[in-house]
Amino acid sequence: MRFTSLACQLLASSALLSVVAATPPIDLESRHNHKPIKPKVLLIDMFPPEAEIWYGIPEFNLLAKNITVPGLSPLFPDVHCTANHDVCQIITGEAEINAAVTVTALVFSSIFDLRKTYFLIAGISGINPKIGTLGSVTFSRYAIQVALNLDIYAIEKPIEFDTGYFPLRTRFRTTYPQDIYGTEVFEVNQALRDIAIGFAKTAKLNDSDAAIEYRSHYATNPAYKAGSGPPSVVACDVATSDTFFSGKLLGEAFENTTKLLTNGSSLYCVSAQEDNATLEALLRAAIHRLLDFGRIIVLRTAFDFDREYDGEATSLIINHGGFDLAVKNIYLAGIKVIEGILHGWNSTFSNGIKAPNYIGDIFNSLGGTPDFGPGGPR
Repeated sequence: MRFTSLACQLLASSALLSVVAATPPIDLESRHNHKPIKPKVLLIDMFPPEAEIWYGIPEFNLLAKNITVPGLSPLFPDVHCTANHDVCQIITGEAEINAAVTVTALVFSSIFDLRKTYFLIAGISGINPKIGTLGSVTFSRYAIQVALNLDIYAIEKPIEFDTGYFPLRTRFRTTYPQDIYGTEVFEVNQALRDIAIGFAKTAKLNDSDAAIEYRSHYATNPAYKAGSGPPSVVACDVATSDTFFSGKLLGEAFENTTKLLTNGSSLYCVSAQEDNATLEALLRAAIHRLLDFGRIIVLRTAFDFDREYDGEATSLIINHGGFDLAVKNIYLAGIKVIEGILHGWNSTFSNGIKAPNYIGDIFNSLGGTPDFGPGGPR
């Protein structure tokens, strides 16, 4: 790994902007001898339970067409589509590398024209009990890569430090990272997110007796009131980490990391493994005008808590009735979003939803001025 100064990185990003501005749109028709497939909605799922919840549903048959795309996961080599190609689905495989490679292969494939496609990232996650509960459905504006940190083993950290995690090339957890990789934060279209939330709120979410019983333990702490309540639809933000983490100390450490990297703008609620990788792949395609970065929706449902309730021993990924609940609620909320887009295609969605906020990465690769990063508001 070669460390590069922040100044050099920002200079490089400025140079990139001139390249983006000069990049002509690619003529998709000339890249292949067949007419490209133009989905209106592309589902991005990460592993079979998230994907299979969409099969055998009454609204559409997602397995009507199966298109093999070079570069997709060896386990999931096909894109699944409805007969008219209005809705398609990929399964990336779990964690950041699988997500990045699969999505890159798809968006740069000559088989698809994704310039007017809406991307619905739809998966399960852990949740912060300060914000939501088992089965809750979340829609994010920010995705934050919290694992880009320096790490001191907790037992060996200096006694005056409250965490073993520090931003890159810093000595204090409150200092903005001095090495910027470009994938730390992504911001998506807030107006589209809010529309998706409106659609999802019309769904009747699932709950379970096991989840009700387990989450009741969180009621003893007023800070975890949301965690003890029923599933709901929440506007909040996702933290990406290949490593599953659990416990109050880590939960609060990454809660602080998300605040730091977004200059206080984000509200951390869910943890997942893939979203920043998926968004980086989508952004690189958007630079070449192969898709519209303003047409991305990030949906995550909660299958476990990211920290224990008061008095509970810290545990890792124990199913307290949340897994099946979270998977089912992907479909129950997600189908409302998909139907809303399809039904409103001609009147609203074909031309896109104008973003009132900055969209893109920390390097402003798509233009505009980020409201996060070392130069953002504090």
